[in-house]
Amino acid sequence: MEKKIASVAENATARRHSCEACPLRPLPVFRAFEPSELDFVSHFKRGELAVDRGATVLVEGSSSPHLYTVLSGWGFRFKLLSDGRRQILNYIVPGDLIGLQGSIMGEMQHSVEALSALVLCVFERDKLMQLYGRHPGLAYDITWLASREERMLDENLLSIGRRSAIERAAYLLAFIHERARTVGLATRSSTAIPITQQHVADTLGLSLVHTNKTLRKLIQRGMIEWRDGGCEIVDLGGLLKLSGWEGLDEGKRPLV
Repeated sequence: MEKKIASVAENATARRHSCEACPLRPLPVFRAFEPSELDFVSHFKRGELAVDRGATVLVEGSSSPHLYTVLSGWGFRFKLLSDGRRQILNYIVPGDLIGLQGSIMGEMQHSVEALSALVLCVFERDKLMQLYGRHPGLAYDITWLASREERMLDENLLSIGRRSAIERAAYLLAFIHERARTVGLATRSSTAIPITQQHVADTLGLSLVHTNKTLRKLIQRGMIEWRDGGCEIVDLGGLLKLSGWEGLDEGKRPLV
């Protein structure tokens, strides 16, 4: 089935949330803006884009005139081989900046798909150099976000290369849960992650059959439950112990 591609020209709306009243800013995970930074970002923002579940936001090989910050919802970054096989690189949650790669390198090296309904803040790429020139604090924030993405990919590569199948699955689900918890999508004890077993397989580099067997082991241990809406995390501590991962420890982080 052909994928729907979200179009800014067709779907971008006037801003529903001013940057000054952004629902993400009060969250303790995000650092406060200086007044001049907030004023610049407010003028930097063009509007908001509503994206349906399953729609592609950015396409590998394309050049987009926009950057986006996720305001609400879930998504994922991925790459495809020529025969259609997919590798999911990472998952995106509110507060994540997407499209920077295309702005710096000229074209996207991966694609982005909505895992649930998404709302994105839309920014004009042409103003990015103004940000670097006039607001070194914001420029540092964008560099920090890019470095953080690299760090997460390092962890994911380590997991795929050295953890066993059940350890990989435990790490992945704990990692997504912890990222979601920091931005209010989950509680410490439980959350429902809107993914399918095919998403898990495409992230871990396992066959769907192997993934199903692996997830069943986690279910039998009482760590997760699988429902129609996705994966329910039941025992976060058990997932962390099984994977040998200590969890996220980022402190305050930027929000652009």
